[in-house]
Amino acid sequence: MAAGPYNYSYIFKYIIIGDMGVGKSCLLHQFTEKKFMADCPHTIGVEFGTRIIEVSGQKIKLQIWDTAGQERFRAVTRSYYRGAAGALMVYDITRRSTYNHLSSWLTDARNLTNPNTVIFLIGNKGDLDGQRDVTYEEAKQFADENGLLFLEASAKTGDNVEDVFLETAKKIYQNIQDGSLDLNAAESGVQHKPANRPGQTLQNDQQPKEGCSC
Repeated sequence: MAAGPYNYSYIFKYIIIGDMGVGKSCLLHQFTEKKFMADCPHTIGVEFGTRIIEVSGQKIKLQIWDTAGQERFRAVTRSYYRGAAGALMVYDITRRSTYNHLSSWLTDARNLTNPNTVIFLIGNKGDLDGQRDVTYEEAKQFADENGLLFLEASAKTGDNVEDVFLETAKKIYQNIQDGSLDLNAAESGVQHKPANRPGQTLQNDQQPKEGCSC
């Protein structure tokens, strides 16, 4: 972005969770690169991406951790839930098994994140409506019953992908403004950093280590 890599006021940590093959990495890639990554390889451990967005006139850097969906990686990926401000919980609308497992993913998210973490339910692969195995209505009901934000999206076409990430950020920012999210708490998943004045530069922008050697 023209504003430069250090010109943001907040950092929000996101995690993306859900079964293997639901398109978590493709959603991340579509949001950060605005491209569809065909034949997306399964994530091993955790992958990482960033993008700066704007909410209510504030520049916000999203640090997005894409977690592996396989059961054998669950012990590793659970450590990344800690301190997440937003959790994107993904299922595949063409595979009912991925929807049936949402309760397990939601239990992890509730138990391992802070009480104010914004959880957004995403029905991915909306472009495959002809192969749909989960109705919009039942997923919406599940979201409503559990207090989740909800949209169907398509990592392939980009439909609603921007909205998912932006609406999550808007809700987090709203929680900051109304005082329900304590920025001084280590688990908040938010760092506040006043944007640089013109002419200033930051020498050491704190970045988490990318990738996972698991």
